[in-house]
Amino acid sequence: MKKILSVAIPCYNSQDYMRHCVETLLSGGDKVEILIIDDGSKDDTLKIAKELEKANPGIVRAIHQENKGHGGAVMTGIREATAPYFKVVDSDDWVGVEAFHHILQLLDGFITTGKEVDLLLANYIYDKVGSRRKKVIRYTHALPTDQVIGWDHARHFKKGQYILMHSAIYRTQVLRDSGLDLPEHTFYVDNLFVYKPLPYVKKLYYTDTDLYHYFIGREDQSVNEKVMISRIDQQIRVNKMMLDGTDLRKVEDAHLRKYMYNYAEIITVISSILLIKSGTPENLAKKKELFAWLKENHNYFYKKFMHGIFGPALCLHTHFGRKCQILCYNAANRFFGFS
Repeated sequence: MKKILSVAIPCYNSQDYMRHCVETLLSGGDKVEILIIDDGSKDDTLKIAKELEKANPGIVRAIHQENKGHGGAVMTGIREATAPYFKVVDSDDWVGVEAFHHILQLLDGFITTGKEVDLLLANYIYDKVGSRRKKVIRYTHALPTDQVIGWDHARHFKKGQYILMHSAIYRTQVLRDSGLDLPEHTFYVDNLFVYKPLPYVKKLYYTDTDLYHYFIGREDQSVNEKVMISRIDQQIRVNKMMLDGTDLRKVEDAHLRKYMYNYAEIITVISSILLIKSGTPENLAKKKELFAWLKENHNYFYKKFMHGIFGPALCLHTHFGRKCQILCYNAANRFFGFS
């Protein structure tokens, strides 16, 4: 049977939770290609991957590589993918089985009718440790449901309603055509993965289906606030690469251009807030450097940013300014889920 969807699972020391992730994806049967990418793990990740490959021939592929980081593992997945659609699922996350069946039916329909979309979006769930009520990110009101549309049919995306790796399934060729090249040994590249190909998306489809369970709450997770501050240079690198990689002035569709500006804006807010929250002279100097870099290299973005809500608030050093910065932090937290 021809594969419909390639799913890349970047794994680094994932022995304790990767089986559950793979098992939920195995519910897709022969329609799915599951690429377990062992990124130089030191534990039994590769052993488990090979066991799963042996037990599920033709569906699971165990791929070993020297450690390249999350971005390097995702790029390996894109290169190795054979299906027309591609998704990344992190090894500590999983998909809802019934929702996954619905997604595969949709993708199969696009392929068999010749009406392929470039981007399929579904909901994702913040599955936070200790939280009874799970937060679901939907795109209702921002996008029509169950329709093939162009960006001109998109409406306003609220803060925190951004398209993340968790919600996105790209047509594989779109990722390749976009020139996507994620940096190795760098965290937070999932923002680049989603952002860079957007101008190449001409047709998209949103289904109000709770597909992706985003597990959050481990102390060592990359989105833990303390961990993010310790890796702030990588956050800034991704922030700059997003702006360097796409000239927003050349994005033809006004709806997409506005969305991409807002996405880059919230990433810049996150970078700035983390630098402020760390409180060290070194990081406060990095915030000044970031703003100076924006002004010199992306003046179009910088002017809009400084005339908006967030830019001026992040430059205030008064008691009122601190209150404004807390509001910025809360907006960033709603987007990224750190706490």
